Amino acid sequence: MSFRTTISYILWPLTMWYAVGVAVRNFLYAMGLLKQEAPHITTIGVGNLSTGGTGKTPHVEYLIDLLADHHRTAILSRGYKRHSKGFVLDDGSHSPRQLGDEPAMMGRKHPNVQVAVCEKRVEGVRKLMQQPEDAVPELIILDDVFQHRQIKPNINLLLTEYRHPFYEDRILPYGNLREFRSARHRASIVIVTKSPARLNPIEKHNIINALRLQNYQKVFFSYLRYGRLQTLDGTATDLDLRRLDQVLVVTGIAHPEPLLDEVRRSCKAQHMAFADHHHYTPRDIARISEQFNTIQAPRKIIITTEKDAVRLRGLTKNLPIYVMPITVAFHPDGDLTFDRVIESAVRENVSFLSKLSIWS
Repeated sequence: MSFRTTISYILWPLTMWYAVGVAVRNFLYAMGLLKQEAPHITTIGVGNLSTGGTGKTPHVEYLIDLLADHHRTAILSRGYKRHSKGFVLDDGSHSPRQLGDEPAMMGRKHPNVQVAVCEKRVEGVRKLMQQPEDAVPELIILDDVFQHRQIKPNINLLLTEYRHPFYEDRILPYGNLREFRSARHRASIVIVTKSPARLNPIEKHNIINALRLQNYQKVFFSYLRYGRLQTLDGTATDLDLRRLDQVLVVTGIAHPEPLLDEVRRSCKAQHMAFADHHHYTPRDIARISEQFNTIQAPRKIIITTEKDAVRLRGLTKNLPIYVMPITVAFHPDGDLTFDRVIESAVRENVSFLSKLSIWS
């Protein structure tokens, strides 16, 4: 029996109490005893049932690239592990400690969108809508909002990872699910993330069956694309992994396996793992440097993720740390493409809501 399985059995009594709490909460929302609000602005919720690792951030960025040139767009996040409270609207001067690493990264990469953080999403949407008229967004992307039931997005995207689908998991703390699998029915669209770039049609069919969705729900499969290595400040380089002897991969994310697979296709790699959303300290940098110096190879570098780069910037001294950027792409499903479905839904919502009074 594995250590994880042993711990899971020990925590089973806590799982039952947690499950009761989740069930009561969802029942109160279903009966209308707890209030949900649907703001008079087009909103897209992006979330998951698991505790992390499904790739929410690159999918939020995909939505930005798809929609922000056509609709005035804002991103609203909780700002996980930030050292601030309440509503904060990024003006370009806020650090990852004030915003959280993911909002800070998106603000730096996408200056054409507003980035805000707020624990209470309803309050955050209200604050965004109370800006001067020429700054009020037409579209708000709500990051990690699936369990935040106080607000009801127009379009609710549920992400589940190809290697760790929710239908093979259990509720916390026995498993990694924040709530029951039945919560999947709140989603408008389910996205199976980090799937292979070449997806077997039979396997795709089996996964769709295992999801057990309703007729009103659509399913899409996405996969990761890796870009050219960059410096920590985002400058592209001509470094080729195939010309390196070995790399040290440093990550503070939930599921680093796809990145490790990508690197190991080209060269040998060691992995130094930190907790998800880890805030790096000078002591951590010393450990990274020590580990890097043990690699006996003339051509070696350190590779990290874009989210980690936000937290590492300014701490790394002279270490050769490079960033592996990622984007997502979607497998087409005949004539039904993810882009077409989202663009159509957003366009219809924006057009309809523009005829109504602004939510106040």
